[in-house]
Amino acid sequence: MIRRFAFAIIGPLLVALVLTAGMLWAMGVDPLAYFMQVMQRGLLSPSGLQAVITRMAPLLLIAASLIIAFRAGIWNLGGDGQYLLAAVAVAAVAPTLTGIMPLWLAWVVCFVIAAVVGAAWSLLPAMLKAYRGINEIIATLMMTFLGLSLANLLIKLVFRDPSTTVPQTVTLPVAERLPRLDDTTISSGVLIGVVVVLLVHWVMARTAFGLRLRVVGLNTRAALHAGLNVPRLTIIVFALSAGLAGMAGAVDVLGVQGNVRADWNPAYSLMVVPLVFLARFNGFGAIIFVFLFSVLSVGGESAARRLGIPNYVTLLIVAILLIALALGDMLEQRARTRGPI
Repeated sequence: MIRRFAFAIIGPLLVALVLTAGMLWAMGVDPLAYFMQVMQRGLLSPSGLQAVITRMAPLLLIAASLIIAFRAGIWNLGGDGQYLLAAVAVAAVAPTLTGIMPLWLAWVVCFVIAAVVGAAWSLLPAMLKAYRGINEIIATLMMTFLGLSLANLLIKLVFRDPSTTVPQTVTLPVAERLPRLDDTTISSGVLIGVVVVLLVHWVMARTAFGLRLRVVGLNTRAALHAGLNVPRLTIIVFALSAGLAGMAGAVDVLGVQGNVRADWNPAYSLMVVPLVFLARFNGFGAIIFVFLFSVLSVGGESAARRLGIPNYVTLLIVAILLIALALGDMLEQRARTRGPI
């Protein structure tokens, strides 16, 4: 077990560090200084660690969204569009709702709205997949492009805050956002994310409903032979997956952002896809990989600013690490099929 862990995790990490160090050195940046800044700003400082944990909230909900879809054999790659449209809807209605009802009820209504918007945006790809067999990868990606454009249109023409020069929705006051944990800056949205990921893990692994979805994902013909209504289950999976992606947008708006600016797209969904695969669709593994990604993301952004290098270097480093981990995982699985390492 220890040798396999070293083969699949430690080895790829070392390879990624060497490649990253070489890339930084070629750019004229001290690799050691960069890595020290990443660790200090992303993990060792209280403010950095709080930012990391807060960053995890929407990522965990998107991870839950992808786990449901992938374990059911469905490639919902439209999470970014579902996320952003739900975020715009929540940002548009939240300031009004918090003024006419108790805060807790306003938050609940916002989450419901976000889930409905996300699910509704997945309806067309779901119907095309369920009843026409059209590839959902193409359909969901196209819906993402449409969703991003529609979100910008809504912000600039319908929900724009007239008191600002930059196109954005009305800002939700800090006092009306999701509460923070104790005396920290950590949004309580991260608790929602953890609970949802663990709940999805339990549903998919321990319930009859999860078993039916797994059967559909493993073998559609076997599912039909077993009497399962595959088209209906396909639409249900799309709705659940897209609904959770929409809730990720609500967590981000209600917990951190407070508004949505035009042309803003964090592209969380596509970034979480490899993390979910590396976790092998396991909820506990997804939490770990999301945490590591958040550390690299927050720490890398801070290090890039302090060392005067472009921020996209952080994404390159994350990509190198993910590729190395994926290759290590593939080699470990091949070695396992051939016998003990």
